[in-house]
Formats: sequence, C-alpha cells, structure tokens
Amino acid sequence: MSKGAVLRLSALSLLWGSVFLWIKISGYAFSPVEMVFVRLVLGAAVLLTIGVAKGQKLPRDKKVLGHMAVAAFLGNAVPWLLFAEGERTGSSNIAGIVSGTGPVWTLGAAVLLGSEKRLGAARVWGMVIGLLGVVLVAAPWSDGTHASTGSIVCFVLGAVSFGSSFAYVGRFLAGRGIPVFMLAGGQLAIAAVMTLIAVPFIGLEAVKWRTDSVVALIILGIVCTGFAVLLNTIIITKDGAAAAATVIYLMTVVSVVLGAVFLDEPLGWTVLLGTAAVLAATALLRRKPAPAPAPAADAGPAARVGTAPV
Repeated sequence: MSKGAVLRLSALSLLWGSVFLWIKISGYAFSPVEMVFVRLVLGAAVLLTIGVAKGQKLPRDKKVLGHMAVAAFLGNAVPWLLFAEGERTGSSNIAGIVSGTGPVWTLGAAVLLGSEKRLGAARVWGMVIGLLGVVLVAAPWSDGTHASTGSIVCFVLGAVSFGSSFAYVGRFLAGRGIPVFMLAGGQLAIAAVMTLIAVPFIGLEAVKWRTDSVVALIILGIVCTGFAVLLNTIIITKDGAAAAATVIYLMTVVSVVLGAVFLDEPLGWTVLLGTAAVLAATALLRRKPAPAPAPAADAGPAARVGTAPV
C-alpha cells in the first residue's frame, strides 16, 4: 500500500472514529434532535455544494426519491438520533464499539431483502461473535457498568437501523447511476427535513451555549459528515473498495482510544474483549462464501454490502 493510501486511510479512520467523541461533547449543550438537525444541514450543504461544482444533479424520479427517503430514515435520522440519545448516559467508546457491529445487521438485512443468497460458515460465526461483543461491552452482570441499559438499547437499535440502511441502498439505489455526492447529500437533506419535523415534539430544549459543544458540532457536521464522504470517495477511487473497507476496523479502535484519552472513559476487560470480538466479527463477515457447486438459473450476483460509522 502506498504512503498516500496509508495517509488517506488514517485520516478517514480518525475522522469517522472521532464521531462519537464529538457527539458526546456536542451533547453538553444541544439536545439529540437539535444536534442531529444541525449536523445533517451542515453535512448536506458540503456534499451538495461539491456535487453542484462537479455538475451533478439530484434525481427527479419519484420512485428513486422514495427509496432515498427510506434510506435517509434508516441510515441517518433514526440511528443518529439514537446514538446521540444513548451518549447522554453512555460512554462514547461503547457507542463506537456497538456501531462497529453494523456489518452484522447489514448482512442480516441483506439476507431478508434477498441481496445475499448464501452466508457460509465464516459469516455465520461472524454474526454470532459480533453479538457476543455487544453482550461483553454491555456487561449486564456488572453493577458498575459504564453504560446504562437505556444507552445500550439505543446503540444497538441505532446500529441495526444503520446497518439495515446499507442493505437497503444496495438493494434499491446502487447501480442506478445516481451521482455519489447527490445521493449522499440528498439523503442527508431529506433526513434533515424529517428531523426538523420532529424537533417540536421530541427535542426542543434551551441551548446551553458552550464553546466546546459548538465547535464539536461544527466539526461533526462539516468535517466528519461532509468532507469525510469526499475522502471516502477518493479512497474508493484511488485505492479500491477493499482498502476503504479496512476503515471499519481502525475507526472502532480510534473511538475507544479517544474516549479513554479525552473523556477519561474506562477501559475494563469487557470493553477490550468486546472490541476484539467486534473486530473479529467484522473480519469474518467480509469473507465471501464458497461458490455453490451448481448455481440455480435465477441466482444473480449478491449485492455488495458495507458499512460506515454513525
């Protein structure tokens, strides 16, 4: 791997791995729905601006827009709200670890949607080990756990929703020739509208104007949500999808380290072992099953599924 590729992967891992740190700090001043709305607006503005500069246009087909709305709901509005809510009483490193189980839920949803026909033993074990990792970081047997039950529920449901969105995009939006920045930016814009509608009902609170929270939210929206997608696109183009997929391993570790260093979050044996389990599960889930000896006449190539941070 070239020096440039290493630098790009390291930068993206740092950006996406730091998301949970910025969510935690933003939460000191903003309610979850306020935080997510601003983040969505900033991220959409960056991506749509880049798309317009490249001469890209938003799709106008109503069916495509409908699929984008479902993807926005599953992939942005719901999981981002759940992770922000969970970090009110849970640590950022636990949020990052549980988010790393996204490939488990992506693969499960792909099977339900018919995009994946065969799992293989390695992937089945990956799903089992990934779920074991969640149990380890939740540590329900411990009285002094570092995350509340409510926060763990939020993180898991958020990871399920986010993982499912990738399977949905792979099934209904991938391969339609939609420009990448318009697809991502349009999805964020739709999610912003959904969140705005929800603000008066679930999260309108007095904002506590703290400098650290405001700066964290700006970084979260512009850098970690907007420009990180641009960097990810460059990595896929220059270094390949396989290289981009390694970010999921690195960002999980980054989230754990940042939480410990900057927020003094605990690193007990369950957290470390749970992190290892999630990383192992991700590696197993990326293995393709052996080809069937006699493929059926109607069997097509499985849709590629992936993941990305919350």
